Amino acid sequence: MTTGKIVARAELARVLAARRARVVLANGGFDLLHVGHLRYLEAARAHGELLVVALNGDAALRAAKGAGRPFVPLAERLELVAGFACVDFVTWFDEPTLEATLRLLRPAVHAKGTDYVAGVPEAAVDRELGIELVLCGDPKTHSSSALAALLARGTA
Repeated sequence: MTTGKIVARAELARVLAARRARVVLANGGFDLLHVGHLRYLEAARAHGELLVVALNGDAALRAAKGAGRPFVPLAERLELVAGFACVDFVTWFDEPTLEATLRLLRPAVHAKGTDYVAGVPEAAVDRELGIELVLCGDPKTHSSSALAALLARGTA
């Protein structure tokens, strides 16, 4: 059931171009899922008619988070995120930022978590392309890194 939601970027661009819907694009690593991920995605979905989630590829996530990451390989992370009812499509990217994905998919809305209140790396691209940028989800009190640290200490 979830496999129909997992679509490579180039194909997804064609699918979205054929639809007349307000598309919201959210992104992240989604390594060790927690309630903050669900709250972020549900809040993002409220800003449009279709929610697309772009996951960092394994190498990109490793570069961003360090050796030993991801804990869960990309194929499994894609399937897990696709399982959320609020998610319409899931794709992935290997670049360090979401810029190429924004340019290819051209969503109406780019949703970022509340931890980006100090600045969104792709904000200039959003402005250039006329993409609405929204910060959403609950306060950043959950993270995969914090969960991993608890598990390593045996206190989770």
